[in-house]
Amino acid sequence: MKKKLMLLSALLLTGIFLLAACSEKGNEAETATKTKGETTSGSEGKVEEKDPVELMMYSWRPEDREAYEKFIKEFEDQNPGITVTFKPYKSTEYGTILTNALTAGQGPDIIQLRPYDGAASIIDADFIVPLDDIKGINDISDEYLTAARGSDGKVYGVPLSLNAGIIFYNKDVFEEHGFDLPTTWDELLEVGEEMKAKGIVPIAQAGKAAYLLSLTHSVIGAPSYDQSYIDDLLSGKADLTDERFVESVKRMEQLEGLFPKDFIALDDKDTQAMFYTGQAAMYINGSYRLETFENTAPDLNIGILPSFANEAGGETPLVTWVDGSYAVVKASKHQEEAKKFMEFMASKEFGQMFSDDLARISAVPGVEPKHELVKEMTELGEKNPSPYVMLVYLGGGSPTTKTTFENALQGMYIKELTVDGVIDESQKSMDKWFEPVN
Repeated sequence: MKKKLMLLSALLLTGIFLLAACSEKGNEAETATKTKGETTSGSEGKVEEKDPVELMMYSWRPEDREAYEKFIKEFEDQNPGITVTFKPYKSTEYGTILTNALTAGQGPDIIQLRPYDGAASIIDADFIVPLDDIKGINDISDEYLTAARGSDGKVYGVPLSLNAGIIFYNKDVFEEHGFDLPTTWDELLEVGEEMKAKGIVPIAQAGKAAYLLSLTHSVIGAPSYDQSYIDDLLSGKADLTDERFVESVKRMEQLEGLFPKDFIALDDKDTQAMFYTGQAAMYINGSYRLETFENTAPDLNIGILPSFANEAGGETPLVTWVDGSYAVVKASKHQEEAKKFMEFMASKEFGQMFSDDLARISAVPGVEPKHELVKEMTELGEKNPSPYVMLVYLGGGSPTTKTTFENALQGMYIKELTVDGVIDESQKSMDKWFEPVN
């Protein structure tokens, strides 16, 4: 009897050890399944593994890398199993790199689109997918969505921000030398001569990259042509030979004397340095340069002007346009996950972070800028906006009319073209493709 009891006890102990071992292995297997990635339940209650997904995201904004890494971390924390790699390229090289990647059918899952005609060319080539079903997309202003809308009426990109053409001025330079802040065109020319007499460059303008000339023209020219001219241009009642537009090019010619010596060979970074070191009093560029200055020279005492009025008390419109949007590549194997990131970018949460961290005007409704200058830009844009005509309306053609105009301005500054020559070259380009809007 005693032997039987001993045998029974041994068997019970063995059974307990076996059950414990099985239970431990089961727990390990369950833990491994949960940590590998997201899971879904099958029809028989089994847990199916879903491999982690990595999304590749292309951009032309290397200077925004740090901010995007912060945005991406927030998204990844909310979406376990999805990681996003931000891969920016130089703006001047981005177009070629993107075209090659899209044509090859491999590379990015998410891409940054140029606005307006720049987006249309990629949409028409069937490289990206519509995003009309994305949560939050329809809350964004229809005017902003136009920058990434296809000819089929569908939306293909989530707009990030509104850019503005801004005249930045160094308050310390003005105060130190006793310069009056110009608000009209004549006042600019007058104070510009005073600055030159004291060895100060009035406007730090670069001309090596032709697009900078077009941007400066949009700011300087906006008071020359009002909305009535733009309406006439779009309807076919006026063209680029109209005196209102010709006047804007004449003003660009007059500005040459206020630019740095040999500015046509200068890079934008060269002229930025002139501005924040006090060698130049003013600098004209996009509102996105506010972030650049604050990262490079955080103590720089900056003020902003929208434009120079034709006369005292006259209109000073702020030139605005939608900056690039983000889109999902059709060849991506992870469209579902990429669309989740698009929803994140269309959210107020992202818009607020974007505005706060990059000192930009968000395209997402309900965002309240915390930066004082961004607030001022927002108010100026709401009060008296004016479109960046060359980008918004004349970005068609091959080469585009915008590109032709920019190159012609360069030609004017190296004395190969007159004002009339700039107008003639640009109008010929426009005639090849532009169709009036009825």
